[in-house]
Amino acid sequence: MKRAIYPGSFDPITFGHLDIITRASKLCDELIVGVLNNKQKNPLFSIDERVSMISELTENLDNVRVESFEGLLVDFAKEKDAQVIIRGLRAVTDYENEIQLAHANRVQYPELETLFMTTSLKYSYLSSTVAKEFASYGGDISLFVPAQVIPLIEDKINNKEK
Repeated sequence: MKRAIYPGSFDPITFGHLDIITRASKLCDELIVGVLNNKQKNPLFSIDERVSMISELTENLDNVRVESFEGLLVDFAKEKDAQVIIRGLRAVTDYENEIQLAHANRVQYPELETLFMTTSLKYSYLSSTVAKEFASYGGDISLFVPAQVIPLIEDKINNKEK
């Protein structure tokens, strides 16, 4: 069985992330969406909120499950007996960083392959940061994130401002 991991912070999950999840789920027997609990960052959503959001949004994909992890991706991949890491690329700048990480992971876990997937053209500009930035100024984020995520983002942003 080929098990793949699509890691990220997903804070919040965007249409670009969902596009990669949907497409990647067709390439493996099982896809784990690994939600990174990065203690260096100050996320908008808690790890449990992000896992819950993604689980709800991917419940129609039978071979996708969502789990949180801390620490090194390569350790999480070993723990889950994953053979493939899925990474989405928007631009050349993403590739430069991702190729370095892929090589480092491969040194640590030689059986681990990294598969780079280009984002769909219509999401090539999109990131969680863009969605949060627009939302923080009251912008329309309906083209960035699923409808059920919008009020959650707005609530978090409004509560941070108080």
